[in-house]
Amino acid sequence: MLLRNSQSCTLFNGDKLTPSRYFTGAPTKFFSFPFSGKKKSSSLSIRRIQKLHNTLEDIRNQPLICGEVSPRLLVPDHIPKPSYVESIESPKISSEYQIPDSIGIVKMKKACELAARVLNYAGTLVKPFVTTDEIDKAVHEMVIEFGAYPSPLGYGGFPKSVCTSVNECMYHGIPDSRQLQNGDIINIDVAVYLDGYHGDTSKTFLCGDVNESLVQLVKVTEECLEKGISVCKDGASFKQIGKIISEHAEKYGYSMESFIGHGVGTVLHSEPLIYLHRNHDHELEYMIEGQTFTLEPILTIGTTEIVTWPDKWTILTADGGPAAQFEHTILITTNGAEILTTS
Repeated sequence: MLLRNSQSCTLFNGDKLTPSRYFTGAPTKFFSFPFSGKKKSSSLSIRRIQKLHNTLEDIRNQPLICGEVSPRLLVPDHIPKPSYVESIESPKISSEYQIPDSIGIVKMKKACELAARVLNYAGTLVKPFVTTDEIDKAVHEMVIEFGAYPSPLGYGGFPKSVCTSVNECMYHGIPDSRQLQNGDIINIDVAVYLDGYHGDTSKTFLCGDVNESLVQLVKVTEECLEKGISVCKDGASFKQIGKIISEHAEKYGYSMESFIGHGVGTVLHSEPLIYLHRNHDHELEYMIEGQTFTLEPILTIGTTEIVTWPDKWTILTADGGPAAQFEHTILITTNGAEILTTS
């Protein structure tokens, strides 16, 4: 993920780590809900927040523990790899907007379609007792079968081909030997590099019989993504995205971390960095026809304060509250936005 303002995060053992490597839509700051330019919240929103916080103990699953991480999987030599693969340093955010030409659009659509197909397949594997490592291996094999490279693998040293973020894990969960449990929710974040272009998408899946409060969290998070996309078109202000997403999240009393979307194309992350919360104080640009970028809101029940595991990747909510995320890569058109990450 793209960390706009670095800040130390307290670990469960009281130590401090400064997150320095992020690769899919990251926090700009670490605020608490709600994100609003107004000081007053409606009594309805307050009641909903209180209700969610009161039920947090009932829906919180067993705290995540770190399982065993298997060795990094190999990619055949004939598959083209992004330039960052050979470095443990995260690449700098490109200042160049991603506006593919007609040939590039065709290539990018293929990369995004593949990412969507892989994500849908990964979702079919979400069942109790399946490990996230097994999901990673399945994703890896499918991606290379189509001659593509799994974009997360080797990005700033990330050891796996997909991110699997379970329950209170907000993002960058590293697949390991932990088995999924009945009642879990899991975000699977898939990105592929095909013929010089990246496709980036994620979805939160339900594992077995899931508590209704979690089902609603997942549903509303997906709706937030849909609403964000609905205001995108040539000439529209990026601020509209954060406004409509925040309004919808607030109606249900959910907390919202200040994450950002990003340009994507021949590079995995570029400007513009797109605020997905209200951003009255930020001078953001206007959308341009032909631009490609991601939107990827994350909502939580409870706090948006975070803790970081010693692996320096896995980011969890500090209170153990669940989190959900959805992501699409979109193309700006004259009259709207085309979702590229569909199969």
